Amino acid sequence: MNISDLPKVITGPAAWIGSAMARDEDSWLYHLSSEHISDLENAARHYLSLGRDIGEISATDFPLLSFAGYLKALQKKLLHGNGIEVLRGLPVASYSQEFAATIFCGIGAHLGSARSQNAAGHILGHVRDLGASSRDPNTRIYQTSERQTFHTDSADVVGLLCIREAKEGGRSLLVSAETIYNRMRELRPDLLERLFDPIATDRRGEVPEGANQWMTIPPLSWHEGHLTVFYQRQYIDSAQRFEGAMRLTPEHVDALNMFDALANAPDLHFGMQLQPGDMQFVYNHSQLHDRTGFVDWPNPVNKRHLLRLWLSVAGDRPLPECFKERYGSIEIGKRGGIMTKETRLHAPLD
Repeated sequence: MNISDLPKVITGPAAWIGSAMARDEDSWLYHLSSEHISDLENAARHYLSLGRDIGEISATDFPLLSFAGYLKALQKKLLHGNGIEVLRGLPVASYSQEFAATIFCGIGAHLGSARSQNAAGHILGHVRDLGASSRDPNTRIYQTSERQTFHTDSADVVGLLCIREAKEGGRSLLVSAETIYNRMRELRPDLLERLFDPIATDRRGEVPEGANQWMTIPPLSWHEGHLTVFYQRQYIDSAQRFEGAMRLTPEHVDALNMFDALANAPDLHFGMQLQPGDMQFVYNHSQLHDRTGFVDWPNPVNKRHLLRLWLSVAGDRPLPECFKERYGSIEIGKRGGIMTKETRLHAPLD
């Protein structure tokens, strides 16, 4: 795409500055009331009485009273507002893991449709250090304790529920892709243009039938009036191991390096320490997320543990055709996730 075809500046609530967000917690942090917690608990008890897998949960089977209207407004905020919300106050220490997961998946069902997060069809992900090595090209970075990099996931919305914190670190970081775009458009439009080129990203061993070991999707796309980001630098770099993948030019590397530098600029991103019971929801098409490295507890029962959801949301923006390489379908409300011929959707509790 030619730089002259792109807007000089993107405005709106999703083009936020991290330093301003850090000063304005009320714009992204919501404290659950006792009434809302009771509403969620009652809905969870109802669903568990049905004897079904949590992966089959629907909004109808998770009936909410006082909290239903709030979740409807949250859905709009994620798609059309600043794209971030943290719900605080869920008393997970008093819940079984099944009960906490039911509430989390029930909230997800009111926001959108849960998508598979791996080739096994898990709609409920478990984010924790499994002792995997980031040097293994098939390792998913969330399975380590190392610092991630700013990236997106393969869904419209990504949700996290904190069950336990690490001993030290593990801070959640967020940055606006629209703000990075604006800064690059101002400073280096020539490099910004390179981010709209189709660039190979490693699938890390989770390959749909008949597909390449990599997918070719631009880090940035301008489509029907929206800037959409698709980015995981480690996976872009590791895709270069495949002979048929598009080669990165020096200009591409410079553009990717500048994108990373701006994402890590202290004034552009902001962070938060998720507490047990916090539920964080992030709109994946305009925001990138990251996590600092952490030191975990020695006792396995105390180790850092988060649950994760990937959601496809009705009424969302259209995506470019190239996203079919990752999503399979780009049908609004039914897209995203990782699907292979072995995939069967379910929600493992551990």
